[in-house]
Amino acid sequence: MTISLVRNQPATAGLTLQSVLQRHVYWLSLLLAFVAAAATALTFFVPGILAGPAVTNGNARGTALVMLAIAVPGLLLSMWRQSRGSWRALIAWLGFLGYLLYNSFLLLFLTPVNRLFLLYIAAFSLAVFSVVALLRTADIRGLSERLQHLPFRGLAVYIWTVVVLNVLAWMRTIAPALLEGDMSPLVEGSGVATNPIYIQDLGFWLPLMAVTAWWLWRRRAWAIYVSGAWLFYGVLESAGVAVDQWFGHQADATSPLATVGAIWLMSAMAVVGLVPVYFYFRRSRRLSVS
Repeated sequence: MTISLVRNQPATAGLTLQSVLQRHVYWLSLLLAFVAAAATALTFFVPGILAGPAVTNGNARGTALVMLAIAVPGLLLSMWRQSRGSWRALIAWLGFLGYLLYNSFLLLFLTPVNRLFLLYIAAFSLAVFSVVALLRTADIRGLSERLQHLPFRGLAVYIWTVVVLNVLAWMRTIAPALLEGDMSPLVEGSGVATNPIYIQDLGFWLPLMAVTAWWLWRRRAWAIYVSGAWLFYGVLESAGVAVDQWFGHQADATSPLATVGAIWLMSAMAVVGLVPVYFYFRRSRRLSVS
């Protein structure tokens, strides 16, 4: 049983289908790292690239900085560490991919179309395929056997709590707009026609995590892997939002889309998120490696 995706694979012409898929996982993630680095560096450093309101331009620059300075190097480091047999790196790898996937979607849809449009599309597409390839290839069953020490139900309750709080936070804005028949508060000041944060969270990520928590409660192998990556991603995303709120507030201190209160709240959420991450990543039962 092995946790590594490509370690101990013979370098011969007679590659198996499994080893070809494993190589593709690395190449896809490497290409994603290159494209994401280019897209975010141009977004952050080149004046005039972003064409939205000042506050959302600031938000986008903050997000781009976190992607460039933390997510891309973290992705490359986790790939290298996993190739040397680290099970924690396998989880971090998926977490970094999730962060790049989520935020490349926001760069694509939460910023008015600009000259980086094709780069944003490429980053989003590569993130999708990288996640699929990693989930398809990783030794999830072996990883789950290593993690039998987890407080499964405690982690599931934590995930459900985060899901419910997120839904309530979004419905606090959406419900009054629906009742009053005026949907403009959902996008006011953003410079875009709809809100991709609500679309992503309510349409995919929050339902996915609610289901994952249920299967984690029942100790299903794939849920053990995905939940760990999500816990890791959650800390990074909370810290990233704090950064983008800071940049947005610096760009326009009068806008409700970026506030000092949000900076402190998201920073606190990042710190709180470290607690379940600790219980997930602490020592594990050793497995033999073939």
